[in-house]
Amino acid sequence: MSDVVVYTTPTCGYCHQVKQYLSQRGVTFTERDVAANPQAAAEMVRLSGQRGVPVIVMDSQVVVGFDRPRLDQIIASREVGRPRLGLSVADAKNIAQEQGTGPAEGAYIGRVKPLSPGDKAGLVKDDVIIELAGRRIRDADDLEAALSILSRGQPVSLVFMRDGQKISVEVTP
Repeated sequence: MSDVVVYTTPTCGYCHQVKQYLSQRGVTFTERDVAANPQAAAEMVRLSGQRGVPVIVMDSQVVVGFDRPRLDQIIASREVGRPRLGLSVADAKNIAQEQGTGPAEGAYIGRVKPLSPGDKAGLVKDDVIIELAGRRIRDADDLEAALSILSRGQPVSLVFMRDGQKISVEVTP
């Protein structure tokens, strides 16, 4: 699945322009026709709060309409940006102390951005990342350090804890 989703309708002129523009920039995308797919329409409204098209989701950022400067900004950051998972994390030790339960080591996930690499890997709020690309993750800083040496777009292994279970997945930051 592509990191970019374009919500469209067949009769939308701006939708055609967005698709053409992204193709010219070499950005691969998944198109979702909200006129033919009620689930896609509901997803678009949930993500953007908008009922009009086009809506573009790129790198977990929502762009409403054919906002070329905003799209250019996101595309430019993709080219030079470091790998990201689309997560808000904290030190698991601090959360365990506050809640009185949970792993005392790792990066606790407080939020997962929709359609982000973390979301696509199946991560959810309250999971605790304990390993990334073979590196032990003791806290949120370890996760940032592990991400900083990865190459964007390269799949890596990620191990996390959920409800006392250790789960391994592949993620592409």
